[in-house]
Amino acid sequence: MTKPAVLITGAARRLGACMARRFSENGWHVVIHYRGSADAAEALAASLPSAGTVQADLSDDGAADAMIGQLAARLSDWRALVNSASVFEHDDAARVDPAIFTRAMRTNAAGPVLLAQAFLAKAQAPGGRRVVNVLDQKLWNSNPDFFSYSMSKAALGMATRMLARAHDGGDDRIYGLAPGAMLPSHDQQADEHQTSGRMNLLQRLTQPEELADAAVFLAEGHLASGETICVDSGQHLLSQPRDVLFMARGESDARG
Repeated sequence: MTKPAVLITGAARRLGACMARRFSENGWHVVIHYRGSADAAEALAASLPSAGTVQADLSDDGAADAMIGQLAARLSDWRALVNSASVFEHDDAARVDPAIFTRAMRTNAAGPVLLAQAFLAKAQAPGGRRVVNVLDQKLWNSNPDFFSYSMSKAALGMATRMLARAHDGGDDRIYGLAPGAMLPSHDQQADEHQTSGRMNLLQRLTQPEELADAAVFLAEGHLASGETICVDSGQHLLSQPRDVLFMARGESDARG
């Protein structure tokens, strides 16, 4: 029997790689997308029982569309797309960096939307297709840091609901998945993450495997289309004045 297939963007490293492993453990054929991390992507694919890799620069509309078309032509049960690839660069509400803004909106918002649209138009899956857009708990717990990044994730969050409405009534489902602080990010050291990662209601480190389990759950389509799951030990229910990366360092200004 053919395994259901999932494409995970940015899956060579970090959270994307963790999700790739979890999907594989649950019987999926995993397509690992990467932009420049070829060695890591190939090594991960070789470690899984059913996996392949695909390279594309998702800021190139033509390359992304071509990738979707090529995969759709050879995957008979392409059931899920997980939009995990993103850029995370710092600017803030006092001074938005135009270059950072452009990269964030292109990679974190426009790219995933275009991939989702192409996937929903071309992929074949007898039981319906699933799109999982990786968002961020910042959409509920906003602060002035990483301003362009946060705007791009907000745009993707709205797009998730709009795509769900556009496909209402069919077998397809479009979801959001919002992680909190799980891995060291930006210029953060591992020991700093031990502090910042516990700045949530449960005061615990949320593990990447928890996000991976949620991604598999959504890919199986048990929730109503348009819903979002937060996997952050309650961080999104707080009101934090700065990104926890800076709070852990005791930085109270907005410069970062």
